Amino acid sequence: MDKPKQKQQIKIELDEKVGSGEYSNFVVVTHSPAEFVLDFTRLLPGVPKAKVHSRIVMAPPHIKAFLNALADNVRKFESKHGEIKSPGQESFSAFGMKPPKDTLPN
Repeated sequence: MDKPKQKQQIKIELDEKVGSGEYSNFVVVTHSPAEFVLDFTRLLPGVPKAKVHSRIVMAPPHIKAFLNALADNVRKFESKHGEIKSPGQESFSAFGMKPPKDTLPN
């Protein structure tokens, strides 16, 4: 008879520096056959240049799991707080800039 599999618990440690978070209002996502790269930055009014504050590199199976977890959390948020409005790319006009089309930062 097969024994039921026990779920393994993973303890995640969050130090003070990382725990305070990093604000981002813009992310550039690129990919290769082996990985996805997410570059998080902040767009500020009147500032023509945005510095990447955090780069996350993930394998395709992990990005897919992340996408599913994010979609699940958005559904839960919207069921509690209402629909999140997506202004689209025109929202960047308030910063006097457009998101990159052909050039990528990596």
